[in-house]
Amino acid sequence: MDVTVAEYIRRTVLKIPRDEIKTMLQKWGFLSETQLQTINFHQIKENISQDVVQLCEENSADIKQAAVLDIIYNHIYPNKRVWSVYQMNKTGEETEFFDLTDFKKKFKRRLRSALKNVTINFREYEDNAVWIRIAWGTPYTKPNQYKTSYVVYHSQTPYVFISVSVLKSNLPLLCQALVVASNYHDIREMELRSHSLNSLKDIVFKRYSQNFQTYYPRPLQERNMAPESGDLRIIQENRNEKERIQRVNQEVFGDGPQPKLEFAQYKLETMFKSDPKMDVLDEKEPFRCLVKFSSPHLLESLKSLAPAGMADAPLSPLLTCIPQKARNYFKIREKKGFFPGSFVSP
Repeated sequence: MDVTVAEYIRRTVLKIPRDEIKTMLQKWGFLSETQLQTINFHQIKENISQDVVQLCEENSADIKQAAVLDIIYNHIYPNKRVWSVYQMNKTGEETEFFDLTDFKKKFKRRLRSALKNVTINFREYEDNAVWIRIAWGTPYTKPNQYKTSYVVYHSQTPYVFISVSVLKSNLPLLCQALVVASNYHDIREMELRSHSLNSLKDIVFKRYSQNFQTYYPRPLQERNMAPESGDLRIIQENRNEKERIQRVNQEVFGDGPQPKLEFAQYKLETMFKSDPKMDVLDEKEPFRCLVKFSSPHLLESLKSLAPAGMADAPLSPLLTCIPQKARNYFKIREKKGFFPGSFVSP
């Protein structure tokens, strides 16, 4: 067995929690049950990894088998990576039968025609998800197994989830291979990013239900309160307002937990409205800006703004419609601007 393969297997085993090493090696299936029984899984992880490497050497493991173990690890722990969503488009509405063998052949041929030094591994799971692992090299160097890109493609859908390595220059090659192999016309990034792969799937596959906002904040009515009953009325008014915020927030975001989204951005093109007497703008050109959001848990953060008193309830559709953007429902209709000044979307 090659020294680099042995070292890669050792490092992969060290990443696995000790209590789960045996289970993951069983899913791998490269080592027999008899061989696994010879390993003491209660010793330190370094010794376990050395024992695994020795058994793999007896079985003459190569980089293909090592890559399969890495795919299994990333499938169980997808949150170790940052995932971006891409959507592919066809020229027509026709649907085609998905042939995994044909998909693999086209993907490999397209990628290797542009870059010879690359290793590609596939693994299909029960939810019709094809996991692809790509280790990139250069025209003069072997593929670096520690800087890999991962692709999760659900057949019969236009959505692809990609986690790239630091070699982002290879991303166009990867996208071209996906388009050719899946018989699509083009591909674009949807500008949704998160460590939680399952949350991104919930959003684009419409497994997450968020209500549409159909109401607007109502100003508190001024009341003439008697001095002796003022405190009681303020307490009751505050209680009513908190109940209203809780009800409105629940109607906007729903009852269940929010998908864990960490990054979102969209381009906003609006018309600037100013007083004609001020003559601020000579030409009626649209105002263009790029709005970016980032948080460890973006949607839960937005959900907590109103109850925390940091924003009025309900929140602006500019904030609450982020998940709908992924479903092609991203239409901003807001009279108030997102930035200082008054804006109206076109």
